[in-house]
Amino acid sequence: MYEPPDHHDGRRILVDRIWPRGLSRESASIDLWLKDIAPSTELRKWFNHDPEKWEEFEKRYLAELNDKDESIRILKEELGKGVATLLYAAKDQEHNQAEVLKKNSWLFS
Repeated sequence: MYEPPDHHDGRRILVDRIWPRGLSRESASIDLWLKDIAPSTELRKWFNHDPEKWEEFEKRYLAELNDKDESIRILKEELGKGVATLLYAAKDQEHNQAEVLKKNSWLFS
């Protein structure tokens, strides 16, 4: 979210439950905010961006996604429209929910 929009981004989809700090909605340039596909508040707080918890976070998040059929359907539909960028507010580019979604793209096929 903190990088400026690029013309290669395609549809910009925010996959965070909480709006990113310090960004106005106008400057964010998002096409869709899909809050419900984000990790639960409890899981997000437990993980606390600790890379040592990453593997367990992935497992727990994937388990949560089993109950998010509607959010997965919406994301699948959006991804079917062409190029899309999944946006997140975490500073860590390797350990965030967008990476889990990207890694498990089979959910959307």
